[in-house]
Amino acid sequence: MANIGFISLGCAKNQVDCERMMYRVREAGHNVCGDVVGCDVVVINTCGFIDSAKAEAIDYILSTAGLKADGYVGKILVTGCLSQRYQDEIMEEMPEVDGILGTGSYTEIVPAIETLLNGGTVREFGSIDAPEQETGRILTTPEHYAFIKIAEGCDNKCAYCVIPSLRGKFRSRQMDDVLYEARLLADSGVKELIVVAQDTSRYGTDLGEGRRLLPELLHKLCQIEGFHWIRIHYVYPDEVDMELIETIASEPKIVKYLDIPIQHCNSKILSLMNRRGSGEYIRDLFATLREKIPGIVIRTSVITGLPGEGEEEFEELCKFLKELRLERVGAFAFSPQEGSEAYNMEYVDADVAQKRAEILEMIQSQIMDEYNEAMIGKTVEVLVEGYDDENEQFYGRTYADSPDIDGRVWIASRDSLMEGEFIQVTIDGCVEGDLAGYIVEEE
Repeated sequence: MANIGFISLGCAKNQVDCERMMYRVREAGHNVCGDVVGCDVVVINTCGFIDSAKAEAIDYILSTAGLKADGYVGKILVTGCLSQRYQDEIMEEMPEVDGILGTGSYTEIVPAIETLLNGGTVREFGSIDAPEQETGRILTTPEHYAFIKIAEGCDNKCAYCVIPSLRGKFRSRQMDDVLYEARLLADSGVKELIVVAQDTSRYGTDLGEGRRLLPELLHKLCQIEGFHWIRIHYVYPDEVDMELIETIASEPKIVKYLDIPIQHCNSKILSLMNRRGSGEYIRDLFATLREKIPGIVIRTSVITGLPGEGEEEFEELCKFLKELRLERVGAFAFSPQEGSEAYNMEYVDADVAQKRAEILEMIQSQIMDEYNEAMIGKTVEVLVEGYDDENEQFYGRTYADSPDIDGRVWIASRDSLMEGEFIQVTIDGCVEGDLAGYIVEEE
C-alpha cells in the first residue's frame, strides 16, 4: 500500500479522467491522498492545448520536483495531454520526472505506479483511438454536482486545434454505460449533472445507425430521479438541430443554458479555420434558440488574432457581440500551436491579439453589467454552493451560471443553508459582477 497524490489540470473532461485514475488506484489498495506532501507518487494530470495551459502544467511539474528534491514526495508521474504531446521533451528536459503516460494509457495507471515504486521508469503510450474502458470514479467536485463525459476525441479538424492528435478520433460511450454511471451519480447525491465531451452534439454518430443521439440520451437522463438540473456543454453550432432545441425546451430538468463555442463570426475566418457554417448561420441559430427556448442563456468562446483577422474582421466581431448581447462570452487571444494547420498561416502579432481580446472583454463586461441590472427585482432559483468566511455570506448559482466559469449569487440569510440545497432568491443588487439577493421567505 502506498500514498498516491493527484494534481488535475485543464478542462472538466481531464478532471473526469483523473477521477477514473484515482478510482483504479484506490481499488488496487493504495491510499488516494488529498495533499501531495508525503506521497510516495504524485500524478500530475496535465493539459497541453494552449501556451498558458502548458505553462501552468510545467509550473506544477517544477514545483513538485522541488518538493521531491527536499524529500517531501517520492516519484513523479506525468499524464494527460502534455505528456502525449511532448513525449520526448518531458523526460529529456525534466529529469525529475520518473514516468509519463499518454492519453491512451490512463487504464495503465496502477501498473505504472507500481513500476515506479519498484524503482523502474514508465513511458507508456497506448492507442489514442481505442474505445473508452468503463470504470468507477472518485468525485473531486462538491457532492452536489458532477461532470459526465459522454465521448472522447474529436473529428472536427479545426485548423487552430491539436486536440485530435492528442485525444484521437471521436468515440461515443455506449448509452447504457452513460446511463448506468448517471444513476450512480444521482444515488450518491449529485443534484446537477453537467454533460461534457469535446463535441457533445456529435454524440452517437459513430454508434450503429450513425445519427445524433444526444436528444435521446438527454430525455433518458431526465428520467433519473435525483437530478434537479442537467446542463449541456460544448455543442458544435451546425450540429444543433431542431430535435435538440425542442428537447432542451421541453425538458424541465435541462437548464436553459447552452455552451456553443463559435470561435469567430466572420465567414472567411471560419472557412480558413475549417469551421463548418458561416457567420450568417451562427446569427440565425442564436435567433432560433432565443425564439424556441425563452430565457435561454448562451455561452460561447471567441478567439482574436486568428489567421485572416484584420481590423475589418475584428470590428465585425465587436459588432456581433454588441448586437447579439450573449450572456456569457470568453475571449481568448490566438495561441499558434505547432502541428496545427493554422501554425503556418499568417496571423497578427501576439500583443495585437491580446489587446483585441481585452477590448472584447470590456464590451462583454458592459453587456454583463446590463444583464445583471435587469435581474434586479426578479426571484430566481439558486443552488447553494457554500459559505464565504471573508464576506460572511452564503453564495450560490442560478441556472445561468456554470460552476467555476460564470458568476455567483450572494445570499443574505439569517439561517444556515445547506450546500447543494435549492432555494428561491429575490435579486436586489449587484456586487462586482455578481448578483446579490435575499431568500423569499425572509422578505
